[in-house]
Amino acid sequence: MDSRLYWIGFNMVRGVGAVRFRTLLNHFGSLEIAWNAPQEALKEAGLSPKSIQHLQHLREEPNFFKRLSDYLEKHQICYVLWDDPEYPTLLKQIDQPPPVLYYKGDLLPQDEIAVAIVGTRKMTTYGRQVTEEVASFLARNGVCVVSGLARGVDAVAHEVALKEGGRTFAVLGCGLDRIYPPEHSKLAEKIIQQGALISDYAPGTPPDAVNFPPRNRIISGLSLATVVVEAGEESGALITATFAVEQGREVFAVPGNIHASQSKGTNRLIQQGAIPLLSAEEILEDLHLSRVSEKQTAKKVLPADPLEEKILKALEQQPLHIDEISIAIDLPVEQVSAILTFMELKGLVRHLGTMIYASLYDSSLLKKGK
Repeated sequence: MDSRLYWIGFNMVRGVGAVRFRTLLNHFGSLEIAWNAPQEALKEAGLSPKSIQHLQHLREEPNFFKRLSDYLEKHQICYVLWDDPEYPTLLKQIDQPPPVLYYKGDLLPQDEIAVAIVGTRKMTTYGRQVTEEVASFLARNGVCVVSGLARGVDAVAHEVALKEGGRTFAVLGCGLDRIYPPEHSKLAEKIIQQGALISDYAPGTPPDAVNFPPRNRIISGLSLATVVVEAGEESGALITATFAVEQGREVFAVPGNIHASQSKGTNRLIQQGAIPLLSAEEILEDLHLSRVSEKQTAKKVLPADPLEEKILKALEQQPLHIDEISIAIDLPVEQVSAILTFMELKGLVRHLGTMIYASLYDSSLLKKGK
């Protein structure tokens, strides 16, 4: 049996989150050992009686892991663990990233250049117009649009990104075997083709109201910045903005009519220090992403020498810290830094922050000798 399934098994145990995962790994050395540990040992590791009881119930289910594996395959649900190379770099940087991230679709290296667009379900005509303008601009400039598949601003952001041929992530507050709201099922299928549905909730988890505030940390965690278009004073979009601030990410808020309920939340964010968004172009400028608009042209630029080729080869699978690049190509960090500076100017790589770099180069051009 694939030992990775033990991660999903524990992910299905109520009360076992990121902190408990760390505790179990530190205490037992592996989740397989933890899964088969006696109840007394689990208690010593810090599991609550209710969690132990739920775990015991799952352990007693006949062919539990076989049925779990078959279920994931049937619903085409993929997953990455927080130590996997494919795990989103930006999300890994947040406090207590989800141990298991489920997805349907694709997680690509270029998706690290992402911006969240969130807002009220009851948007105004003005809110729709701004959402369309921002999502369209970002998608046309190679930025992945992240949102929550909810009614209103979220749905419009996804739809426009798809229409522009861009990529988009929808983060759900339930298992990926369920779509909420159900009327967005067709939209969800389109997102799978041009991005991914994402959740840290195990398959079978219903869309309970308590699930949605925590999932907002995933929306902001996957993104370099969060744009709040319209939000009432108690909107869930404000929770996403709060998470973004805690994660050290930028927050943009669209100014609105001071008398409109849908703008009370965004105007308050601006008062509290959010960047007032007056044009979509300001997002790229503030994040130093202006060169992303030349992404398609940049992909046609060939590396100038073997060292640039080595760096692009190292970045082929995922973004890397400059220290990791240095080790991969066996060059001093100082020399790697100088090369990366020129490569960024040429549009071959992108600095994601904290000395992490991603490739903007289509490696197939090099393989084909173009």
